[in-house]
Order: sequence, then C-alpha cells, then structure tokens
Amino acid sequence: MSTIKVNKIEKRSGSTLTLGGPGTAVTLACGATQTGFGRAGSVNWCSTIYTNSPGTVTATSGKGFFLNTTSGAITINLPSSPSVGDIVAIKDYANTFDSNAVTVGRGGSKIGGLCLDATLGTEGESVTLIYADSTRGWLNVNTDSTIQGSTHVVATGGTITESGDYKIHTFTASGCFQVTAAGTPSGSNKISYLVVAGGGGGGNDGGGGGGAGGFREGKCSSDPYTDSPLDAGAGLTASVATFPITVGAGGAKGTPAPVVSAQGGASIFSTITSAGGGRGGQGSQGSPCGAGGAGGSGGGARSNKGAPGGAGNTPPVSPSQGFPGGASNPGTPPFSNWSGAGGGGATTAGADFTAATPSGVGGTGATTSITASPVVYAGGGGGGANNPGNSPNGAPGGPGGGGAGGPSPGGAGTNGTTNRGGGGGGGSCAAPSGGGVGGSGIVVLRYKFQN
Repeated sequence: MSTIKVNKIEKRSGSTLTLGGPGTAVTLACGATQTGFGRAGSVNWCSTIYTNSPGTVTATSGKGFFLNTTSGAITINLPSSPSVGDIVAIKDYANTFDSNAVTVGRGGSKIGGLCLDATLGTEGESVTLIYADSTRGWLNVNTDSTIQGSTHVVATGGTITESGDYKIHTFTASGCFQVTAAGTPSGSNKISYLVVAGGGGGGNDGGGGGGAGGFREGKCSSDPYTDSPLDAGAGLTASVATFPITVGAGGAKGTPAPVVSAQGGASIFSTITSAGGGRGGQGSQGSPCGAGGAGGSGGGARSNKGAPGGAGNTPPVSPSQGFPGGASNPGTPPFSNWSGAGGGGATTAGADFTAATPSGVGGTGATTSITASPVVYAGGGGGGANNPGNSPNGAPGGPGGGGAGGPSPGGAGTNGTTNRGGGGGGGSCAAPSGGGVGGSGIVVLRYKFQN
C-alpha cells in the first residue's frame, strides 16, 4: 500500500484534486484539516450519567450518552437539523430499560424510515444511530438491536397476556402502566379499559350487605370482545406516559366491638375513577340509623330500622357505575322477620327486606369478556339474618363476587370475592365475627399490538 503525505494544498477555483486511489493512505500533516471524509463511526462518551431528573436529554452529534432509568423513564431528543454522518450513541447504564423505557425523540427526522419516535425497552440495550439521509433518517448500525417507532401501542405493567392481535394488562394490585409508544390511527392508538373499585364492607347484627365497587368500562369500537351493558362506547387515546394504577381495597366489615363497616376503596386509571362500594348498614350507624352508605353501588340497610339503602352511582358518572342498596323493614309486624337488605350491584339494586323476603339478596354485577373470557364483576353483598326462627338464613350475594349474608344465630357474613369488587355479606344477629369484608377491585387494559 502506498502512502501520500499532505503538508499544504493550494487550490484554484474550478480545479479538482484527486489523491491516490484504492489502497492509498492519505496522511494529513500536523495542523492540517479535512472535510468530506465522513466520521470514523465512533463517539466521545459523556462523563455525565443521565437520570430521570429532569428526565429529558438533548443529544448532540458525536456524543455517547449513558442513561440510567432506575428511578424513572427518560426521553432523549435527537438533533433537529442533522447532517449526513451525524452520530449519537445510547447505552442502558443500569440494565433498567425493560422496567423504565427510553423514548428517542426523532427531532423532526425519520427513525428507521418512519416519522415516529422510537422506544428502547430491552434490558442492557445499546444503539449507535447515524443519520443516513432524509429517506431513512437515523439508522442503528449495531447488529444486535433494532430501533424503530411503532404504529401500534407499546406498553408495560401488570400481568400481560395476549388474545389474538390484542395485549391485555391485568392489575390485581396497584402499580404503573407505562406507555412507551402511543401508536397511530393507521395501526392502533386506543386502549379499552375496565376499572372496578373495592366492594363495601357488610354491616353487623342483621346487617345490610355491602354495595359493589363501582364498575366502569370503555371498549374501543374496533375491539372484538363482548362488552357489558355499561360500556361507555369508547376507549381512551394512548399517550406516551407512565400512568399510576390504583386498585381499590375492599371495605372493612362491621363487628360487635362496634367497628362500623366501611366503604370500599376507589380504583383509578388515567381519567377514569370508579368509586368504592357503599358500606352495609348496622346498629346506630348512618343517618337515619342503620342506613346503607352511598358509593359506586349503595350498601343495604340494617334490619328493623326502617332505614333506606345507600345511593349508587355516587359520585355520578355516565353510564352509571352502580345501583342503590335495599331498604330495611319499617318497624311493622311481623317483627320476627327483620333482616338486613342487599347491597346494590353494577346492573341491579339490592333487594329490600320485606316480611315475604326475610333478608335481601345482593344486586347483580356486570359481565364482560375484556380478559378474553366472560367474567362477572361487582355483585352486591347479601343481607344478614336476624331471627333464628323465621329468618334463619342469610341472603345470597349478587352474581359478581357478592358475599352471602350470615345465618342466624351468630353467623358471620361472607367476604366479597377478591378482585371482583363484590360487597361483603351482612353479619347475622349477635355474630361475633360480624359482616364480610368487601372484595378488592381490579383494573384491566387492552389494546391492539399487531395487525
């Protein structure tokens, strides 16, 4: 191989200088400069380790960036006016891209030929991006990974399953839903949701059943699963963000202490909040005494108090998130039949107590196939029995996880079903264990991830 050493070149206008040919090395003398040779494909790595505080990094050509997403996601924006040969490298500093992904902002240019921001969500991932031209934009020259924006929603969080072209994220406890790509209308950018709150606790001593947790569902028009009658008719539009998910706990049961029954906890996703189920009435609780509490669905009233059930759909939303609880005996004979009323469910009210119906049945929940199979959620708790002679049996809870009322004498109410949002059953007269605890709620999110 021949070598040419260049000390100084004087070039006249319109002239062309060609140095060497194939296999010829050109050496520039000290102090000489060059243009048009392109980069060698390497970067100078920044000494700063970038974290999610403030969470946005502006990349410059020729630099490499260590990104630490241990405590949260990071966005790195590529240069806005790149030249051919510009280069940016990115490395997962703490091997946490899989839990907190990096969004690569395209800065107005394409990434991998698409006008979409890209996502780095693989543990230990590293990429080297070089700007090729306006047609393909930024291209990753590493052979072990691909970086390209997605026309479909990309997200993490919860327990993930698949049904055909759809991914389903199920949250049985509070957590985070992280959307790392929002998709496009040509692919998918909508999320179907089910948000069920915790059921109310059952009251004690012929207590009313707890109301079911509020039930809210929104199904994308293109999503093929079978929805409930309470479907709002539209899902939510995806956006790149981390969404805290709250799964409401079941309300506490009433006991002879007396510990009064309690409303269930709310469940929350983005702009959707489902209210906890109303508490079941007991003793002197409520106004008037023995009244059921308001909530997503209302709690049933306690026996022999002539009290109303709690209101459902509180606070109000459309479609309604639940129905009211049943009312109790107004205090007229036969007094021996006094028993608690049923808590309200997602689709029907809790049953009143009457002489012909010694204790009130919990209201019926709602059925949806958002998880790819039909499941009933948000049934009301059954009322507890009060008299062992004429009303010995507690009432059944409503379909959808409602707990049964306790039998007399001394039978405890059954707990609402976990992650169904069912109301707790009312405790019977003199039940040492009291009513049933409300069932916890659930959040289910679903979106199309491929064609």
